Amino acid sequence: MAAKIDTPAIYESMRHKLVTAVFPPGQKLKPAVLIGDYGCSINTLREVLLRLSAVGLVTFEDQRGFRACAASARRQHDLTRFRILLEQEGATHSIRNGGLEWEARLTAAHHKLWHIESHIADQGEIAPMVDLWCAAEWEFHDTLMSACDSALLRQTFAQIYDQFRQQMVTRENNFGYFSGNLQEHADIVAAALDRDEPLVRRRIHDHLSRNLITIGVSDTTAQSRFSSTAGA
Repeated sequence: MAAKIDTPAIYESMRHKLVTAVFPPGQKLKPAVLIGDYGCSINTLREVLLRLSAVGLVTFEDQRGFRACAASARRQHDLTRFRILLEQEGATHSIRNGGLEWEARLTAAHHKLWHIESHIADQGEIAPMVDLWCAAEWEFHDTLMSACDSALLRQTFAQIYDQFRQQMVTRENNFGYFSGNLQEHADIVAAALDRDEPLVRRRIHDHLSRNLITIGVSDTTAQSRFSSTAGA
């Protein structure tokens, strides 16, 4: 049995696994296995799973227990639309409120992400760098919005971002990495540093719009991608 871990650490570990495809969409989260992994009580585990359910990463059904939120074409579409709206609004307000310090942090976050994505492009393989890339990608987009004047907007964006990443970051989907990311992130930064609000909104949309799905596509389409890896 693993050494006992405190509740916040268990929550963060499971959240990370849910948004980096360690627990693929639809996978059953088995208490007996998780208790052994984390060295915690069933009550602690249930508390963590309920918190993850509250932020939209886990679902619960009577007689079936807890599962990682399933993939759905409609859900991916809706999360993409909502993320675009939130990020556009947050970036716009950051441009208005952010000063030199925000510019410096955004430039640094982009430099880190650019370095990692350039390395991925050179190697042609993302799997060994998924954790590093996901952390840098979040840091970049969070920093872009960090000078906005709404704590609620940022909190909501963080939850939607995690739900979005859970849908996208899978082996079948190349963990959500696209070759165009390098230039698209650079374009967003350039527009933000130029204080061009309409342009930054357009570039955020262009960066994410590939993930929009025409409504009417069967919701089972995306789910089928994970049928071979999801738990029983």
